[in-house]
Amino acid sequence: MYVVTPTPHIRASNSIEKTMMYVLIALAPATIAGVVFFGIRALLMILISVASAVAFEAAYQKLTRQPITVSDGSAVITGLLLALILPPAIPLWMPVLGNLAAIVLVKQLFGGLGHNFLNPALAGRAILMAGFALAMTTGFYEPFGDFFRMDVVTSPTPLLMLEGGNFVPEISDYFSAVWGNIGGSIGETSAVAILIGGLFLLITKTISWHIPVSFILTVGALTALLHPDGFSGGIAVYHVLTGGLLLGAFFMATDYPTSPVTPMGKLIFGVGCGVITVIIRLFGGFPEGVAYAILLMNLVVPLIDRFVRPRVLGTKKGGAK
Repeated sequence: MYVVTPTPHIRASNSIEKTMMYVLIALAPATIAGVVFFGIRALLMILISVASAVAFEAAYQKLTRQPITVSDGSAVITGLLLALILPPAIPLWMPVLGNLAAIVLVKQLFGGLGHNFLNPALAGRAILMAGFALAMTTGFYEPFGDFFRMDVVTSPTPLLMLEGGNFVPEISDYFSAVWGNIGGSIGETSAVAILIGGLFLLITKTISWHIPVSFILTVGALTALLHPDGFSGGIAVYHVLTGGLLLGAFFMATDYPTSPVTPMGKLIFGVGCGVITVIIRLFGGFPEGVAYAILLMNLVVPLIDRFVRPRVLGTKKGGAK
């Protein structure tokens, strides 16, 4: 006996809630590391960011008489990601403004979850950078200060020091970058914590390897080729370990609505992100280029999908039968 049912016939146990839960679990190591390194101020930033993201989504859906979907966890992830890519010393109202842009302007006005064409957290960060560049580029401080101290003394990040041209990483600097004992955004400093979360996403098949691997390898290879000390000084490795590369490659470039659907498309997307990141880092006015690289590649995802989509069974190239 055959069971006849309408399409689609592919069934999966995944759901939005389950996927968001996996992402939240994967972000836990980087979140905990950020709080340990940067103290109570980082914890407050995370709590305020998550709460404001959820509040803005619920308020917008209430005002527009839509079903309130904050229980799916997507707003929590957006708020958490935005907090993790922000400097810990910026004013505590800035993540609220960033989430207003991320949730309302970038996500909800375009139809909500799955309809946004830009990564909401990265778009929120880009808007904050455009409006408050000084705070966003100087709001960093050294880790392991007084956990409960709220007034902090800012210090440069490794990428800022590299851009200055007078900083040559030593062995201890590489170990600090691996564990997170360096200045930077709240959730971007500990390479090992991010890699643990990224490995969890790969093992659970929440993401595939194509985007993070192609993104990271492209940045490493191009930095080695284009930077004067790329090979001899190990600068390429330091560029991979520092900044927002690892967090962006595993958690934001792989965002389902804003990345390609085919393996080849994902590889093209990752390489494109890597190329733009290196151009901005080595030749641009900002030491970090991951956010802008991913956002720019988000815009060309429809074009990538158009040219690499597989041929429909029974048709010739171009869709003809």
